[in-house]
Amino acid sequence: MRWELGEPSTPRGQGLSAELVRLPAVRIGADGQRVSRPLVVRFAPQRYRLYPWDRFADECRLMEILARDGRVGVAPVYGYELDPAVLGVPFVVLGLVDGQVPPDIPPYHLGGFPAELDPAGQARVWDSGLAAMARVHRLDPAALGVTFAGQPEYGPTGLAQQLAAYERHLDFFAPADNTAETVGAAFAWLRAHPPAERHPPRLLWGDARLGNLIFAAGERVTAVLDWEMMSLGQPETDLAWYLHLDRHLSEGVGIARLAGLPGRAATEARYADLLGRPLADMDAYLLFASARHTLLAARVTRLIVERGLLPAEQVPPIDRYAAALLIRVLEETRRSRP
Repeated sequence: MRWELGEPSTPRGQGLSAELVRLPAVRIGADGQRVSRPLVVRFAPQRYRLYPWDRFADECRLMEILARDGRVGVAPVYGYELDPAVLGVPFVVLGLVDGQVPPDIPPYHLGGFPAELDPAGQARVWDSGLAAMARVHRLDPAALGVTFAGQPEYGPTGLAQQLAAYERHLDFFAPADNTAETVGAAFAWLRAHPPAERHPPRLLWGDARLGNLIFAAGERVTAVLDWEMMSLGQPETDLAWYLHLDRHLSEGVGIARLAGLPGRAATEARYADLLGRPLADMDAYLLFASARHTLLAARVTRLIVERGLLPAEQVPPIDRYAAALLIRVLEETRRSRP
């Protein structure tokens, strides 16, 4: 078997955390049969690092294991190279997965997919995302060999470990002074009210949101994307991020939420059914999601400004939106659990 490669191109709308190149390719079998297999080459973050830690090797390893296991839909992994001497930076070669991805910019609540669907179709998209996430959480990390997804250097597995990781790197994210105070207050509340975390740790997707899913016809998820925020812990962590990022892209930026998307209570009830157990301490996980997102939004905004990625007058104030939403989430949390 051999490959023929075409001219690379850069996809539009890719995020800051990794650079992508799309590569037309044809796979030629031993019998001479030619099959089109478009590729995506993803490079390790270099110019625009959103996180203070380098987990590219672990992310590639995780995607390779998931692709081989087959229970969670991910892009095919053809191989990865960690030696920067080859192309100047580590990279992974993935198969291109066709389908639709809900956009973040502009938010999917404003138009496109799934806004173009009727409310029932929108609800199916939401539920398909939950079902895909539940497939991740049903995996046994030890049996699958993915216990490396955690960061034990920051403490015991779970929310405390993730909280410590972000607390230790506040200077890297560099939120504005008033925002840093709110983040500090949120972290202090979480330290004083830690979730019980009685269930065995599970693999966490990390960046669990509609914009990291590829949907085929019929609102079915075909691939789960972006594992760079992977961890180990309680599934509530991912569900909280799924809910909070949707809230940010609607209420957080002043946009009406799609009418067909179920609310928090219905989503939590559905996810409890998918997990086969009641959810616990969702207020704490939602607060952590908001605080973590606020730090990432501060980092993204600073990178856009410092690198001149947009004219100053066009830089979206996502840091301010995220910080304002964190204030509301913290107030809600304090009222629910003084």
